[in-house]
Amino acid sequence: MKPEELVQLAKDARARSYVPYSGFAVGAALLCKDGKIYQGCNIENAAFGPTICAERVAVFKAVYDGEREFEAIAVAGGRAGEDITGLFPPCGVCRQVLREFCDLDFMLYLAKENGEYEARSLGEMLPMSFSGADMK
Repeated sequence: MKPEELVQLAKDARARSYVPYSGFAVGAALLCKDGKIYQGCNIENAAFGPTICAERVAVFKAVYDGEREFEAIAVAGGRAGEDITGLFPPCGVCRQVLREFCDLDFMLYLAKENGEYEARSLGEMLPMSFSGADMK
């Protein structure tokens, strides 16, 4: 799958966000190594702590279905109902969740305005990461 297609799926997922407090809608599209795609959106809660990011929704859906090998994720965010005007990279918690299942060469495609995107590896986004290998 082309990165542009994955980015579009992240944009599509963004429309399902539940963001009555922040007004910032984020969508994610996770590409598994077997070609399956899992989409996620952020879902807020008045207590804030139970809020979940789009990236983790996508990963957790995939893991629930038995997937454990991932190739890339696209993330698109911005004010709900508006065009994308800047990058919305995954938060630190989401980066750590990705690291649990992904190698450092796992790719992140961050949607930008005008249909463009920025590509980064997980290693670039999470330097000096902690993984299961560190637990041995």
